[in-house]
Amino acid sequence: MNKVGGISGFVFDTSGEDHLIQRLVKRVLQELRKTPVGIATYTVGLDSRLEKLKMRAETGITVLTGTRHVQGLILDFEKKNYVRTQKISWVKELNPSSSLDYLIEKRKLFLQQRAEEGELILDTKALKSLVNLRLLQINHAKVKGQFKSFPASLKWLQWKNCPLKKLPSDYAPHELAVLDLSESGIQRVWGWTRNKVAENLMVMNLRRCYNLEASPDLSGCKKLEKLDFKGCIQLTKIHESLGNVRTLLQLNLDECINLVELPRDVSGLRLLQNLILSDCLKLEELPQDIGSMNSLKELVVDKTAISMLPQSLYRLTKLEKLSLNGCKFIKRLPERLGNLIALKELSLNHSAVEELPDSIGSLSNLEKLSLMRCQSLTAIPESIRNLQSLMEVSINSSAVKELPAAIGSLPYLKTFFAGGCHFLSKLPDSIGGLASISELELDGTSISELPEQISGLKMIEKLYLRKCTSLRALPEAIGNILNLTTIYLSGCNITELPESFGRLENLVMLTLDECKKLHKLPVSIGNLKSLCHLLMEKTAVTVLPENFGNLSSLMILKMKKDPLEYLRTQDQLVVLPHSFSKLSLLEELNARAWRISGKIPDDFEKLSSLEILDLGHNNFSSLPSSLCGLSLLRKLLMPHCEELKSLPPLPPSLEELDVSNCFGLEIISDVSGLERLTLLNITNCEKVVDIPGIECLKFLKRLYMSSCKACSFTVKRRLSKVCLRNIRNLSMPGSKFPDWFSQENVVHFSEQNNRAIKAVIVSVVVSLDREIPEDLRYSPLIPDIQAIVLDQNIPIHSTTLYLRGVPKINEDQIHICRYSNIQPLVSMLKDGCKIQVRKRNPPVIEGIQLKKSGILLVFEDDDDYGGNEESLDESQQSVSQKLANFFNSYEEDNQVC
Repeated sequence: MNKVGGISGFVFDTSGEDHLIQRLVKRVLQELRKTPVGIATYTVGLDSRLEKLKMRAETGITVLTGTRHVQGLILDFEKKNYVRTQKISWVKELNPSSSLDYLIEKRKLFLQQRAEEGELILDTKALKSLVNLRLLQINHAKVKGQFKSFPASLKWLQWKNCPLKKLPSDYAPHELAVLDLSESGIQRVWGWTRNKVAENLMVMNLRRCYNLEASPDLSGCKKLEKLDFKGCIQLTKIHESLGNVRTLLQLNLDECINLVELPRDVSGLRLLQNLILSDCLKLEELPQDIGSMNSLKELVVDKTAISMLPQSLYRLTKLEKLSLNGCKFIKRLPERLGNLIALKELSLNHSAVEELPDSIGSLSNLEKLSLMRCQSLTAIPESIRNLQSLMEVSINSSAVKELPAAIGSLPYLKTFFAGGCHFLSKLPDSIGGLASISELELDGTSISELPEQISGLKMIEKLYLRKCTSLRALPEAIGNILNLTTIYLSGCNITELPESFGRLENLVMLTLDECKKLHKLPVSIGNLKSLCHLLMEKTAVTVLPENFGNLSSLMILKMKKDPLEYLRTQDQLVVLPHSFSKLSLLEELNARAWRISGKIPDDFEKLSSLEILDLGHNNFSSLPSSLCGLSLLRKLLMPHCEELKSLPPLPPSLEELDVSNCFGLEIISDVSGLERLTLLNITNCEKVVDIPGIECLKFLKRLYMSSCKACSFTVKRRLSKVCLRNIRNLSMPGSKFPDWFSQENVVHFSEQNNRAIKAVIVSVVVSLDREIPEDLRYSPLIPDIQAIVLDQNIPIHSTTLYLRGVPKINEDQIHICRYSNIQPLVSMLKDGCKIQVRKRNPPVIEGIQLKKSGILLVFEDDDDYGGNEESLDESQQSVSQKLANFFNSYEEDNQVC
């Protein structure tokens, strides 16, 4: 704790305040007596972390327990509606011998009564004896008694959520320096003799006083430095006296949405540094003599109705920030804007500005120019060449058609953002003069080529060219930009990359997603020793260069193709290059629908860092036995690998395994060692006859085996209580569910004494018509079946059941979905509610039939028992055990397709 003016031991919370308020804290403390002082800090609330009573002694201070010497008192009453009404005289009965004991006893009494209805009321008589009190913090408190009992020497009063409409006339704290009534119901601040009371006031915080109807008369304020009206939505105008407060440094009127006017005469605000008027939606003009505020550094008028800036603006020679974001009525800026010689930031985002004055070139200290979404602005003046301090330019989504040649004369420009400038069709050759630029964004522009001079951007690290559909090629000169670390080319129509690409030795990220005309990668790509992320999904590339494995730093490789496009084409089958296994740092590989054929080579185990492997929609027939050596592999995804015959032993690190629609799959090796497996999907693997070891998968959450009729009988008998305890989604052939589920599509919820609802289990039997669209057959989910919570027959929540695993046959499939109490389907239940299962009306997809449904409510203790239950009666068994019994005794359905 810092010692200020010889005083220590004060407890102030200035978190979230700006530097000015912290400086004022010190100044107020300096005005206090330089004698040893005691401070009582008390937080009144029900949160045990805040229930602290402090009577502190710091180095060099004597603790005085008598009330006469207390100079700071904090009584924070939290917003609680269930505390008994009582009159609290926290300090009135203090005496030199027992003050600490008294407060502790009062606290015990408070805690004993905290569950009763009511509110806390502070009796002002309790403060009468605190004759030396300087700081009083009574947030959220109601006060009873005469306010003249407040100590006249008070310098700091914080009373957030003050319930009064105005401070009473019998309260006249002549020495008050800080008044904080933020978040209060106050309508008018005072009815005192203002010229006496406000003389020493330095800070007035009325932030978010939503009922404040008028700003106070500030005529008597001789020291006021900070005035905050943020969020005072009833405020329509500001008292004329404001314009004469010569000491004011900060004025915040942000979010005063009904403010229509400011004082006409503001000539007295010569020391004002910050004027915030953002979101004053009805404010149409600024004071004409705003130029008198010759100390102003920040002027923010975002989203106001102002149509022009005052001519006197040019006199603000100390202004550093001017923000006009969202000003839809300002079309022109003053020609003398260039007189703002100290301006560092000019922001006109979303404004209606049609042109920039040539004088903008005189803003020699300008560092940031932001013109985003200025949809009436078509050009930038050549005078921009004179902005030698400019470091950042943003013209995203503006109507700029052409960049001036002068843009290349900005030696310190670091970032230039022009994404979404659809009318911008080329870059000037002078672009090469941007010697300091590190980031260039041209996403979504109409640029058809990059000039060769782009090689002059020696410091550039990031180049964004996403969705530049007119771009057909990159220049060879791009290989000379050796500092490039990131290139985004997604959605471009380039057909190839230049061979010079291999010289980009620092390139870390390359994205080529949706470059549908890109047919090949340059041979030199193997030279990119720093490349970590290569994203090239849905390109036309069908062959990887033989030296691809030389990308020794590659960690993420995503190159999947569109599976439906895969079905429509008859391209030659692909074999991965021999060098591929050298990618020892590769963590994620997505090669879905690459038409990879034959056998996956045994040296695949050299990809020892693999965590995610997606080889779905490919043509290989077998996986290497060495696959179990991939000790970090978490996800193995191989849906629609129709020629795959068997699954070898898999690594114990595996968490997700998807071999759905592998129609040729016959054998799955023992999975009992996959202790971490949470998802297993073998939907439509009709030739699989068993999943050995599945009963040991105690962390399994999702099991999908729709249409797996050959193995369903065996698997059902393998399902154990251990396996079923964590199941959240289960699908398999069948037309019935346990008879101890509700046999209707509606269940009524009733609260149970001392037993909380823990889960809801929904079971449905669903089939698909033969005419179901083919694209749904390739979809992972069956839509349209919903569970709805109704309160008095009014739907209050609905969720589409997560029915994964679309069968390719038309037989009945049973789905079980378990929802825990953290999900809305359970957490929104209250006494008298109903849960209903039904089809969406109208349906998203025709041809889905809901044959039957059932619901089970799981309460506390219904599924908590972890011991052996074989000897227990069925009525005593856990839900998981009863589910295991049901499946173990399940009789096969004799269905005909």
